[in-house]
Amino acid sequence: MIVERPKDLLIKKILAHGFMLIFLALILFPFFMVLSISFREGNFSVGSIIPENPTLEHWYLAFGLDYTRADGTVVEPPYPVLLWMWNSIKIGLIAGFGVLVIATISAYAFSRIRIKGKSAMLDGLFLIQMFPTTLALVAIYAIFDALGEVSPFLGLDSHVALILIYMAGVTLHIWTIKGYFDSIDTALDKAAAIDGATPWQTFRFIFLPLAVPIMSVVFVLAFIGFINDYPIASVLIRSESQMTLAVGSRLYLNEFRYLWGDFAAAAILSGLPITVVFLIAQRYLVSGLSDGAVKG
Repeated sequence: MIVERPKDLLIKKILAHGFMLIFLALILFPFFMVLSISFREGNFSVGSIIPENPTLEHWYLAFGLDYTRADGTVVEPPYPVLLWMWNSIKIGLIAGFGVLVIATISAYAFSRIRIKGKSAMLDGLFLIQMFPTTLALVAIYAIFDALGEVSPFLGLDSHVALILIYMAGVTLHIWTIKGYFDSIDTALDKAAAIDGATPWQTFRFIFLPLAVPIMSVVFVLAFIGFINDYPIASVLIRSESQMTLAVGSRLYLNEFRYLWGDFAAAAILSGLPITVVFLIAQRYLVSGLSDGAVKG
């Protein structure tokens, strides 16, 4: 039996906690810098970490409200930040749910249903996911530019086109969920078949409840990737009213002026939907981990 002295254990705890505090401080320092800039007077990126004369001007403008300065000057919001954030949330949720549905059904089929050429298809998905979508930006632009001549609904400057492109990145998530389904005991399939369940009923009433944890992870990862995407959205979206927050925030930093304070407030605001989605998904993740098991 291993016996540790209380003094040695205390030293280890202090070192572990100290390391964690230093690690968290290094991670959170950039966030606190951006937060500090959002409360400074003017639009400057340099200055003290703690603002000398804190102001809510940048936050008023980020929320689309006029701000009256001490000298009576009224400052109007330069850009529609809330509209951009709504566009990002809408696109992220729709594309995220689309990816989740396609990935879950496909993963179940690859994991449990006998399909001719399944190994070749899986290898093909593995090879496709090795190439990022940004490498095909020229082809994507040309395709949707041509589609726009037939139907503007599917052309450039359309959220539908952007959602379709995002949903095309489903290959990695199919592999992720398939690996989870492979770890589920086949006794569940046999028990359901004995009870007269069809493959769809087995998938709907047995596998989906068990797959809540991995589905939550896939959705959160997909949503974060979509809402933070800049390269693809910047190529397809042109008009200001259709921009996502990641693309629209770039307008704060143009060659004529740099609105660092307004940019910092918008940047922090962009993290709000990600935080909310993560907290909601975390609840389902924790509850899903304790649901379902093969007992014997």
